[in-house]
Amino acid sequence: MKRVYFSGIQPSGEITLGNYLGAMRRFVTMQDEAECIFCIVDLHALTVPQEPESLRLSIRQLAATYLAAGIDPNRSILFVQSHVPAHATLGWLLQCVAYMGELERMTQFKEKSAGKAAVSVGLFTYPALMAADILLYQTTHVPVGEDQKQHVELTRDLAERFNSRFGDTFTIPEPLIPKFGGRIMSLDDPTKKMSKSNPSPNSKILLQDKPEQIRKKIRRAVTDSEAVVRYDKENKPAISNLLTIYSLLSEEEISVIEQRYQGQGYGTFKNDLAELIITKLEPLQQRYQEWINSPELDAVLAHGAEKAAAIAEQTLKKVKEKMGLHI
Repeated sequence: MKRVYFSGIQPSGEITLGNYLGAMRRFVTMQDEAECIFCIVDLHALTVPQEPESLRLSIRQLAATYLAAGIDPNRSILFVQSHVPAHATLGWLLQCVAYMGELERMTQFKEKSAGKAAVSVGLFTYPALMAADILLYQTTHVPVGEDQKQHVELTRDLAERFNSRFGDTFTIPEPLIPKFGGRIMSLDDPTKKMSKSNPSPNSKILLQDKPEQIRKKIRRAVTDSEAVVRYDKENKPAISNLLTIYSLLSEEEISVIEQRYQGQGYGTFKNDLAELIITKLEPLQQRYQEWINSPELDAVLAHGAEKAAAIAEQTLKKVKEKMGLHI
């Protein structure tokens, strides 16, 4: 069986260094391993209120970031979710297969709805749409972080239930979780993931941050009182997070980095890390500016939607036939 990788990222807020290191940079190398489908999941963004013009801009910015990071539209499919109607259709059909209890147990719904007087129905049911995103393309593997594993497990459960009830239709996908660097943590709280939705600007490095912004954020990044550059995820989570970023960008083993900064404290290490980030992001930022202002971006997304729809419609046709919707 050929390997098919599917991944979706919401166009909500600017992309962080964590998104890049934990996902996008891995996607580039995955293009050599399998058929890759990358989706800008704008329908998922609607589970919380969005300003239309801001959402339109965010979709375009995310597409430009994918391409600037190295996604090749000649080798992979890059498209916007809402441009392929089969996603919404299969999302509804899978809602009719899913159980309330399954959706109530989803950790992300509990986190995002906590403390709110009201939340949208879409926030509750969106795991079924996420399952549809994955299953439409007969996906074999889903590159995710540990925090998204539960969604892949639900997708597997829904696919197996559908196949059992209606006959073999969907490929059962496997999560593809990196052993190292898949979850970059917040700069001001290493117990939380670096998130584009975090309102604190010092919690994250944005891919479009200017050099001085990067230097300032790394200088302010929390550490500990030991002042020893040593990887210890349990006892030194903050400095371990910074070491992970350094290792991923420099492609050096952490032990090599620890040896380099032995006895130097955190100041020198932080200064060097900031300059490393600036150096690595500069060419990506230049390519981003070229793509964001290019009409070719629209052509890439339109062509990607055509290729995605051709695959998705085949799966949806089978589903409708199995469920008795084609007469």
